[in-house]
Amino acid sequence: MLSPDLAPIAIAMLVGLCAIGLVISLLYSRVAGQSPAEMRRKSIASVGVSSDGRSALPDEVRRRRKVEATLRDMDEKQKSKASRKPTLKTRMSQAGLSWDKRTYYVVSLVAGCASFVTASALFQIGAVPAIGFGIAGGLLLPHMYVGSKRKQRLKRFSAEFPNAVDIIVRGVKAGLPLVDCLKVISLEAQEPVRSEFKAIIEDQALGIPLDEAVQRLNERVPLQEANFFAIVIAIQSRTGGSLSEALGNLSKVLRERTKMQAKIRAMSSEAKASGGIIGALPIIVAVLVYLTTPKYISLLFTTFTGNLVLAASALWMGIGILVMRKMINFDF
Repeated sequence: MLSPDLAPIAIAMLVGLCAIGLVISLLYSRVAGQSPAEMRRKSIASVGVSSDGRSALPDEVRRRRKVEATLRDMDEKQKSKASRKPTLKTRMSQAGLSWDKRTYYVVSLVAGCASFVTASALFQIGAVPAIGFGIAGGLLLPHMYVGSKRKQRLKRFSAEFPNAVDIIVRGVKAGLPLVDCLKVISLEAQEPVRSEFKAIIEDQALGIPLDEAVQRLNERVPLQEANFFAIVIAIQSRTGGSLSEALGNLSKVLRERTKMQAKIRAMSSEAKASGGIIGALPIIVAVLVYLTTPKYISLLFTTFTGNLVLAASALWMGIGILVMRKMINFDF
């Protein structure tokens, strides 16, 4: 216990120490210099800037950052374009057709009339069902034709495109400029690669930068191969580097993708054949039973219960075919 005489002194000392601690805590950054957080913040802000204000980052770091920025910009553009469905004009252009909208509508009208006449003449049905057949034919047949032509053209482009990339690699290694290599492809490659690279040369001749002209190729040909090629050209034009090495790696990747696709097609061919046989078997059996004993199977068509059974069977058969198709289709 403190004596009564020392108690005021002790209290005064404690009050003084508390006041000094409070002052130090408030003015610590000025008393002890810069805080660790402030020093770290300034060190981060000063990275990449030398004493004369120029960038002090290594060339590899700057190039990596440019590549990341380029990929980020192209990814944002791809996402914005992927969210939009291709228009009718775009689909016809991708199919290699020189039609305009008026021609497409005329073809649709002709297909609808032909479907109406065919349904009326062959199936001997009423006017209302025949009109339904005509409307369905006018809407579906031209759409399916354009889709089939588009798919075939993209398939041909995918098969020929690695050869075009190899031409660019050999030309660049031989000392030719990239534009001259593209001109060689636009003159000597097979269709549809030749016409697409000719469009790139025409865009570049109009003053469009080469990387933007190549990016338009991905809009006309919505394939991963064209997207990879546009990315390589964009990165090389903005950051530099060995174009022949980058395109050589791209050619190797494209050929490996083709091999993988062929391997997947070979491995799934047995399942596809099994699915086709299973799907066709009920129809074949029904036709054979109808040819041998028509009265036995006619109940499915003449009674309400038979119609329900037939509809339910067709529904479940369709579901089974869709499930098998989903199981044997691979996306890579």
